[in-house]
Amino acid sequence: MSTRSHYYLSIADLAQARGPVQALSYDGAGPNDLAAAVQNAMRTPELFEHWRAMQDEPDDVDPSLGAVDPQATASARVADLRTDMDLITDLPMSIVRHRLNLLIGNSWQLRDMRKA
Repeated sequence: MSTRSHYYLSIADLAQARGPVQALSYDGAGPNDLAAAVQNAMRTPELFEHWRAMQDEPDDVDPSLGAVDPQATASARVADLRTDMDLITDLPMSIVRHRLNLLIGNSWQLRDMRKA
């Protein structure tokens, strides 16, 4: 049985938060768009499957990286000069990190993580 985690994240400059591959990168305009993109990336296999198809040997990609959490939730808001995001999911940090990096590169910071 997996444990749900509450990830507290921040993005210093949302306007510059883009992943390294344009076809996979977040392209929204605000915190609500970001939350929707992250939530979709955790709930569905779309982002993972698109990334996997781009690999030299897609069949060699570990299928466990494609795990999803249909109950994942994400919300984001502007706080001071940064964007804060709350993500609640039972996906492990390794998968969360991979998908965030695809969407927004290294623009994010994990501020805290607790049991949800």
